Amino acid sequence: MQTLYTNIKELLQVRETLIEKVSGIDMAILPKIDNAFLLINNGIIEEYGSMESCPKLNCETIDLTGKVVLPTWVDSHTHIVYAGNRVQEFVDRINGLSYEEIANRGGGILNSAKKLNETAEDEIYEQSKQRLEEVIKQGTGAVEIKSGYGLTVEGELKMLRVIKRLKENYNIPIKATFLGAHAFPTEFKENHADYIEVIINEMLPQIAKENLADYIDAFLETGYFSVEETIKIMEAGKKYGLTPKIHVNQFTAIEGIKACVQNGAISVDHLEIVTDEDIEVLKNSDTMPVALPSCSYFISIPYTPARKMISAGLPLALATDYNPGTTPSGNMNFVVATACIKMKMTPEEAINAATVNGAYAMGVSNEVGSITRGKKANFIITKPIVSYYQLPYEFGSNLIDKVVINGSEFK
Repeated sequence: MQTLYTNIKELLQVRETLIEKVSGIDMAILPKIDNAFLLINNGIIEEYGSMESCPKLNCETIDLTGKVVLPTWVDSHTHIVYAGNRVQEFVDRINGLSYEEIANRGGGILNSAKKLNETAEDEIYEQSKQRLEEVIKQGTGAVEIKSGYGLTVEGELKMLRVIKRLKENYNIPIKATFLGAHAFPTEFKENHADYIEVIINEMLPQIAKENLADYIDAFLETGYFSVEETIKIMEAGKKYGLTPKIHVNQFTAIEGIKACVQNGAISVDHLEIVTDEDIEVLKNSDTMPVALPSCSYFISIPYTPARKMISAGLPLALATDYNPGTTPSGNMNFVVATACIKMKMTPEEAINAATVNGAYAMGVSNEVGSITRGKKANFIITKPIVSYYQLPYEFGSNLIDKVVINGSEFK
């Protein structure tokens, strides 16, 4: 079944050939066609071009005069499977408590773990599918989802099984990341080695047996998992075919990025603190740096130094970090706008970071991230706008008219 979209004001992120990522000065280039058509066939992008070359076809034709079309956002870092919320911690931060102080009082990740382990799997699924549907309606057409709020064998398996159900029931690319190394449970606070043994000898074998994960993650940070502990976890995950995808440099720089690159991490995420040495390590590597600007916004920490990294020739991806504690939003439109406003990324750079580079960071470059023949017909249709610059400019407005997934409007 063919659908022809005509008179598109701007067709963005048009890539004639498959590219995995864009880096450095190339991030400022966003290929587009003005006054364009887009032809979809059975959920796949078949053809596109200028209206001057638009074919005459006997098929459904939709006029998009005044509207912009771009590929759906690719959110390569989320924690949207969780139970309940952490509203009280939001108020605690307003009243002056730090992230560390909240954690030391039993809040933070351990708070979410307690709630998750007390909640039935079906209820967690119901809560999580509502969040997933919301972010799709906001323009996200591919998403990575982490575990990490179980911190027990059953809790982690429960989360990953929920992610598997989401994969089965929602026809967008979804990748599962095992994050058992998100925090140390209270009973292992003074005995890190034993908890890491649980991760390696109890969690990982069962996860592999049920084929529940694509990636392995750890919170590599002062006060959480050390460089040496994270290396051990990465090495164990790789034995089961799980590529590392690591939280690092959120609060401190402790040579974690170097360890991740050396262990073949597909991405290193957060990077609010980045040293010159970190940048040198990332140069000429296959590891994608991922910034999470709405996390910086919500908990008032520094933003990833995008200008410094792009000027050094690095690629950069953008993601939401959607989670109940530090980023209770999966709105990629806000992420793109915040990257422009607070990180001084141009709209072209931000869109590249949230599409092509996001797809690389979650390993789905061959499916989504650009308007390319043969890729999934996952794209955003805006309301009538002056230009795509309006997307980050009107950061508080919903400028999306429709979200198309596999060639059909998502409702």
